[in-house]
Amino acid sequence: MSAAKRAPRVVAELGRPETPEETRNRLAENSRVYRARKTVNNLVLSLLVTVGAVIVLVLLVPRSEAPLDRPVDFATVAGQVQTGIDEPLLVPDLPAGWRANAAQWRLGGSDKIPSWYIGLLTPGNEFIGLTQGLGANPSWVSAQLKNAPPTGTVFIDGVTWDVYRNRAPEKDRGNFDYALVTTAGTSSYLLVGTASKAEFAELAAVLAAQINANAHTNGAR
Repeated sequence: MSAAKRAPRVVAELGRPETPEETRNRLAENSRVYRARKTVNNLVLSLLVTVGAVIVLVLLVPRSEAPLDRPVDFATVAGQVQTGIDEPLLVPDLPAGWRANAAQWRLGGSDKIPSWYIGLLTPGNEFIGLTQGLGANPSWVSAQLKNAPPTGTVFIDGVTWDVYRNRAPEKDRGNFDYALVTTAGTSSYLLVGTASKAEFAELAAVLAAQINANAHTNGAR
């Protein structure tokens, strides 16, 4: 005797058994919802893993407590560079309250003009970059000053400096508001920064003796 055939299940929402098409549609919708939930869960899990990895890296990477304007011993750097350079490099005896935060020997790019650079911070926390370009030409100087024209001259402790001002909008000036430029021997000396004219003059006075000495050693301006 064969078993009685089971009556189709009545779906409460319909009040009747599903048709074969309704069954297929329901199963397809259930499958879609399942896949969507799985995708969202995977995204959340991936995000949590990524955030966890970033936190671990932050905890592992050592961080220096030194300030960004930490002092730099530019005299020692200059001494190391000077062994291979004939032209005397400027090593200023800074006034009280001044400090250096950078010192670099730059080989030069396509212009092949090497230069000695010291980044200086004034007592008022303003900036002056001191650059000594060895064998520099007018084109190199102009490029350093964004092609700004000279606006006059000043005479400080026996050295004549050309004065430059950046006429660009303030937001486009960067670290160049004002500049003093002179040439002695085979070097051009650029003071470029955001400090006051009085601070520029103070630094120029400190550099005068060394610049004059270079002029007498390598040929006057």
